[in-house]
Amino acid sequence: MPKPQETAVYTHGHHESVLRSHTWRTAANSAAYLLDSLKPHMKILDIGCGPGTITADLAELVPDGHVTGVDHAPGILDQARATAADRGLRNVEFEVADVHALDFPDDTFCVVHAHQVLQHVGDPVRALREMHRVTRPGGFIAVRDADYSAMTWYPEVPGMTDWQDLYLRVARANGGEPAAGRRLRSWALAAGLTDITATSSTWTFATEAEREWWSGLWADRTLASAYADRATEGGHATAGHLRAVSEAWREWGRREDGWFSVLHGEILCRKGV
Repeated sequence: MPKPQETAVYTHGHHESVLRSHTWRTAANSAAYLLDSLKPHMKILDIGCGPGTITADLAELVPDGHVTGVDHAPGILDQARATAADRGLRNVEFEVADVHALDFPDDTFCVVHAHQVLQHVGDPVRALREMHRVTRPGGFIAVRDADYSAMTWYPEVPGMTDWQDLYLRVARANGGEPAAGRRLRSWALAAGLTDITATSSTWTFATEAEREWWSGLWADRTLASAYADRATEGGHATAGHLRAVSEAWREWGRREDGWFSVLHGEILCRKGV
């Protein structure tokens, strides 16, 4: 029988404005809920590794173990390999993989980690079952996803709500669920996972430098990334609409009282022995 394949379209793509955010991510700012469970000898699978910054951090945290980073997009893996090479890491490798059908034997990894992945996949419950399958008894499935419906900001610059509404429409049309954070525990239960710790955490952007960076990457992403193409090609927005949304981001970024919070849901699931 053929393996099930990824059915959703990755909304963002890998434009520079997207990677500006992805390369900022670290184990500390994106996987803190997992770190106390790591041991130096562990074997880790990092799903949706992108440019590999979190993957490299995990490799440094398991110096006697090994990390395999996988992504559905082959092109980004060269950057991930370069990230690991620049840091002199020898206990990490990268492969192409589909989270719906992982090409690893049962009970392979001590930890299976996915950051900002399940919001983009066609069947998150199947993905979690696969993650559980390749996790060793006593090991951990660790998942963190943003919740776009719960993102909030101040002040209410005209056009920012249009951005949120547009993003939700585009992501769902691509087959994903952008309000994934609140659904992680429910998906884990549907996948048959039982020992589940559900938490949440945030990224907050409020200083002048943070506002400039966050608003700038979203202003650029709105005009130049795969997300922009999918918004127009799918009939969700015109080019003029996207320009207005982009300018709304820049206007918010210029506001001295600007504040933006990204809520994430997290689950840490231990596989029974």
